[in-house]
Amino acid sequence: MAIETLDDLPVQGTTLGVRIDINSPLADDGELADDARLRAHVDTLSELLDRGGRVAVLAHQGRPGGDEFRDLEPHADRLNELLDSSVSYCDATFSEDARRAVENLDDGEAVVLENTRFYSEEYMEFPPDRAGDTNLVAKLAPSLDAFVNDAFAAAHRSQPSIVGFPTRLSGYAGRVMERELDVLGDIESTPEPRTYVVGGAKVPDSIAVAESVLERGLADEVLTTGVVANVFLLAADVDIGKASTEFVYDQGYESEIDRAGELLAEYDEKIRLPEDLAVERDGERHELSLDELPPESGEAAMDIGSETVATYGDVLADSGTVVLNGPAGVFEDERFADGTKNLFEHASTAEFSIVGGGDTAAAIRKFDLDGFDHVSTGGGAALRMLTGEPLPAVDALENSQSLDALKP
Repeated sequence: MAIETLDDLPVQGTTLGVRIDINSPLADDGELADDARLRAHVDTLSELLDRGGRVAVLAHQGRPGGDEFRDLEPHADRLNELLDSSVSYCDATFSEDARRAVENLDDGEAVVLENTRFYSEEYMEFPPDRAGDTNLVAKLAPSLDAFVNDAFAAAHRSQPSIVGFPTRLSGYAGRVMERELDVLGDIESTPEPRTYVVGGAKVPDSIAVAESVLERGLADEVLTTGVVANVFLLAADVDIGKASTEFVYDQGYESEIDRAGELLAEYDEKIRLPEDLAVERDGERHELSLDELPPESGEAAMDIGSETVATYGDVLADSGTVVLNGPAGVFEDERFADGTKNLFEHASTAEFSIVGGGDTAAAIRKFDLDGFDHVSTGGGAALRMLTGEPLPAVDALENSQSLDALKP
């Protein structure tokens, strides 16, 4: 890895801007409903504070206009509980009050600055040099000695707090960022054969993963599930019923059927389609083989069936590496959770298993599954890594190595 990590950073007595991704589900009262993303960054923050650093935490929550667009005080309170060091909160990001809060830190103390997206330019994307000239970076950077990026989940964004600071300060990867790049950036060295499970409802993203890993020879088999499987079934001229077909077209995925068809034509022996699907009939789960399609009443496919799980499970049992990207169905509904739960249980027994994507990780938490070697914190960023696309955050860290500040 060309970027430097915390191993290269002299921490004691230095003031560090640390970008993390703690964008979390919120309860109706605005409090945190899930602290998984905060826990992911505990190792990085604890290490920096234990080594005598003064940490200014930068993060965002929600999107402008959204129900979860709010301040970071609950996040600061929770980090104060999770960490052994003192963590305070400042309701400003780069103003004089924010800079004073940063400059008044003692060794081993942290302050969570306000939601970066309260500042309008943070919700825009810029080239790094332009991002470095925004008010957020230009005003806050002089109060910092170095920049640590641990926000892998936002690494595909070219926003000021992600790519701007490394133009003015030496940049380092935090432990989350380091682990993600080590694992997702080195798929070629993982045990063979490799099986990719592509599912969920984000069809263009999943097909992009399938296309990339097949073209690069990284996948020995691709197992399709979820809406992705429906698109491949349509490409194979299987009548999946009115409701499922209309959903694909209503989502604007018509062109993805053609892409799936092209992949089937070239890699038919490596791409597996479901053998049966589960629909809702009279309020209950009802499984149909492909020969029994389309459903009598046009019901939508909500999950893969038990025969598919058994067949896919055999493939996963013989896999050296399994990469999960997307759930197998509407796992939030208990009637249609079996496909995702059972398939993921099979995947967890592989010699090496990787979980990519927010919905996939959410399913793992819901079913309380463990045994996976790497659960990615990123959705879009993990996708880019899996498809071989560059990440703006990583490029920015690499380019920051030309700066001389704080080189040991």
